[in-house]
Amino acid sequence: MKPARTKTPRKPPVKKGAQTTLKDPVGVYCRVRPLSLPDQECCIEVINNTTVQLHTPEGYRLNRNGDYKETQYSFKQVFGTHTTQKELFDVVANSLVDDLIHGKNGLLFTYGVTGSGKTHTMTGSPGEGGLLPRCLDMIFNSIGSLQAKRYVFKSNDRNSMDIQCEVDALLERQKREATPTPKTPSSKRQVDPEFVDMINVQEFCKAEEVDEDSVYGVFVSYIEIYNNYIYDLLEEVPFDPIKPKPPQSKLLREDKNHNMYVAGCTEVEVKSTEEAFEVFWRGQKKRRIANTHLNRESSRSHSVFNIKLVQAPLDADGDNVLQEKEQITISQLSLVDLAGSERTNRTKAEGNRLREAGNINQSLMTLRTCMEVLRENQMYGTNKMVPYRDSKLTHLFKNYFDGEGKVRMIVCVNPKAEDYEESLQVMRFAEVTQEVEVARPIDRPICGLTPGRRYRNQARGGPVGDEPLVSEVVLQSFPPLPPCEILNINDEQTLPRLIEALEKRHHLRQVMIDEFNKQAVTFKALLQEFDNAVLNKENYVQGKLNEKEKVISGQKLEIERLEKKNKTLEYKIEILEKTTTIYEEDKRSLQQELETQNQKLQRQFSDKRRLEARLQGMMTETTMKWEKECERRVAAKQLEMQNKLWVKDEKLKQLKAIVTEPRTEKPERPSRERDREKVTQRSVSPPPVPFLFQPDQNAPPIRLRHRRSRSAGDRWVDHKPASNVQTETVMQPHVPHAITVSVANEKALAKCEKYMLTHQELASDGEIETKLIKGDVYKTRGGGQSVQFTDIETLKQESPTGSRKRRSSTVAPAQPDGTESEWTDVETRCSVAVEMRAGSQLGPGYQHHAQPKRKKP
Repeated sequence: MKPARTKTPRKPPVKKGAQTTLKDPVGVYCRVRPLSLPDQECCIEVINNTTVQLHTPEGYRLNRNGDYKETQYSFKQVFGTHTTQKELFDVVANSLVDDLIHGKNGLLFTYGVTGSGKTHTMTGSPGEGGLLPRCLDMIFNSIGSLQAKRYVFKSNDRNSMDIQCEVDALLERQKREATPTPKTPSSKRQVDPEFVDMINVQEFCKAEEVDEDSVYGVFVSYIEIYNNYIYDLLEEVPFDPIKPKPPQSKLLREDKNHNMYVAGCTEVEVKSTEEAFEVFWRGQKKRRIANTHLNRESSRSHSVFNIKLVQAPLDADGDNVLQEKEQITISQLSLVDLAGSERTNRTKAEGNRLREAGNINQSLMTLRTCMEVLRENQMYGTNKMVPYRDSKLTHLFKNYFDGEGKVRMIVCVNPKAEDYEESLQVMRFAEVTQEVEVARPIDRPICGLTPGRRYRNQARGGPVGDEPLVSEVVLQSFPPLPPCEILNINDEQTLPRLIEALEKRHHLRQVMIDEFNKQAVTFKALLQEFDNAVLNKENYVQGKLNEKEKVISGQKLEIERLEKKNKTLEYKIEILEKTTTIYEEDKRSLQQELETQNQKLQRQFSDKRRLEARLQGMMTETTMKWEKECERRVAAKQLEMQNKLWVKDEKLKQLKAIVTEPRTEKPERPSRERDREKVTQRSVSPPPVPFLFQPDQNAPPIRLRHRRSRSAGDRWVDHKPASNVQTETVMQPHVPHAITVSVANEKALAKCEKYMLTHQELASDGEIETKLIKGDVYKTRGGGQSVQFTDIETLKQESPTGSRKRRSSTVAPAQPDGTESEWTDVETRCSVAVEMRAGSQLGPGYQHHAQPKRKKP
């Protein structure tokens, strides 16, 4: 049997390499108090039973340029404005009291802004008791008849308990009762009417499965942490009117189990709810309460009310407490009412009140820091040092967060708009706190004695010492002896009566001996049968044990096999994870390479498109150039052939005239004017469109093939800036199906494939030079458009530099020097000029000036 360890709170030593215990998160609850005034602005709304939402008040929206922000926070459970104290106790504190009775520790504290209802939640109000009186009522309802007598348990200064025997406890009680002013309140005294309504709890609540083979003792203590000093509110200090003695602060110490406790703190043993609450009320009157701007009765200190439950088993007879200190189990429930957390400028505090508010905020900030470091260590596996020692509040409750026990927090909030910023900070702290995990409390070891000892002792009628002896019962069953006093020597009746009585007694004794021997033989037979049965049972149990051991050995072998298989699978999983990592890296590298290749292909594709566009433009330009050249050559050839045909025709006519008509007189040479008229009638300059003269007038004219523009299917963006000047020239650039814009925009570029910018600038001769800058529109990877310029066309307007004479249809007069006047451009570009050669014997001769005359070899 392993003895239980005496400790408060319970914290088993953590061994290196030991398996970590199960942990539960800190239970954080939220309670919303009702508004003081019905028309008051509200900034907190209860969404459901686990979520609240904070709204930014109107004043804060104006200060923040109308920034409206809503934030939601989740809790384990949210209690609205209509929640009763009974409902709150059943959800939050009932399980903590049940764990306390079963030897487990617990911590419950209220947190919030001043005026949010923390003290009302913890203490209560007349007619509606809070969590503290309800916890006390449940404890004494559960262990009322199982309590040890007063002073059987005695507290020492080492955070543990001693056991006194009944005699020492009786002497202690007589000694305390003899004192004129008892320090401990008596349960028989009348309850103070000031708080009688707070502890008058109508609902009966009791823990289940209470160990009835143990005795219990309840000890309470009440301390406050003020300006980072610890004061005992139950300490009795004699009042000296001449030189009053200020209260002395207490020190924190560590016991042998590494648990923190307040050294020299007064622990009062109580036997009822009324007595315990009277002790609490006596200490409550000593708390430091000062008027602030937020609350007239604002507590300026943190209060800690400790309920310590001591449990010890009864002895084997179920009569007295087992006098073994190792068998004592101590559990503790700490009820903490934290001071209000608010900004000092809102409290309107000055002097001492200002220093108090600063110390309160410092201790609460240390509590927040500890929660954040604990959360970071548990979530990310770090090993940062938690700054418990920065504040007495966190140092005192270090055991709960590093050891075992349940930790629960009630966040009290006031929904009025003035507390918005403080409520926001409280919600953020609660959000961090509920992610901290605390080790789950373990069940205490069960005492090795037989259960049900108390009831068997009561069935026997009391302690063993009150039962009559067996010899007395036997003597009472014998017949009484007659008087054996002989007063006369001749008395012959007394001795025979005495002899007869003795013979009867001897006979009765012999009968009883025979009966006893028979019963002894019977009892021996029964004992032998019992021994045989026990031996058979032992053999049966041993056989069962052997079978179980075989099963266990087989299961151990199976476990070893499964462990080996598990290790093999873990090794395979590790290899697969490494392979997966390698494949992932290869995949990432290949994806990067693929992206690089795609980008390269995209660039190459863009270059190819630009090159194709450029080549297409060059090919179009070359095609048009050669088409023009071919047309010019065909026209020149046709004109040459026409001229030759015409010359032959004239020769034939002249020959015919010579042959058919007699030549009487020499033909006169036609004048130059007649020749010119004939030439004008027969030879006409070819028109711009090449309709050629042919001998067959019925032949259809030759038309050039109409070539369709390559850009007929493309849409253009015609970008003409507003600063352009109209040149009023005949040749104007015209693009069909174009979107004309004055400023390039993304919408127009997205609808077209081509782009043309009209740019004007002054040339060197002072004329306006117009440039048409053309380009292709491409879509970019980012979803936009880009323009790549491919061609520039220049339109220039020039004025004639010198005057030229125009030749009229009549012959111009000759110059004085005999030379002809200069021809105009139109005349020099004339395709055919015919004149008669002087001195021709065959008739008029003709010369074609369109083509250069070949020289004879």
